[in-house]
Amino acid sequence: MKIIDELYELYRNKLTGDEEDIDMLAFAFLEEMDREDLLSMINDLNNQELYDLMGLYLIESLKGKFASEDFRQQRNSTIQPRNIH
Repeated sequence: MKIIDELYELYRNKLTGDEEDIDMLAFAFLEEMDREDLLSMINDLNNQELYDLMGLYLIESLKGKFASEDFRQQRNSTIQPRNIH
């Protein structure tokens, strides 16, 4: 994706490249974009880039859903029913 190359070139000597820096850069970039900008970028993607983008979105979203479900199940299973008799 062209924007990835451009952002990398702009910030590769200014940031460490750790996860925190990358998150900050990504969110700052998204704050400056509106829906039309994003849709235009998506429209310009080739098929492989579009599949990669959707694949990453699906993977991360499903990880979040399963992690949330596991958390709820673990929390419920740690509460043991008590016999008060």
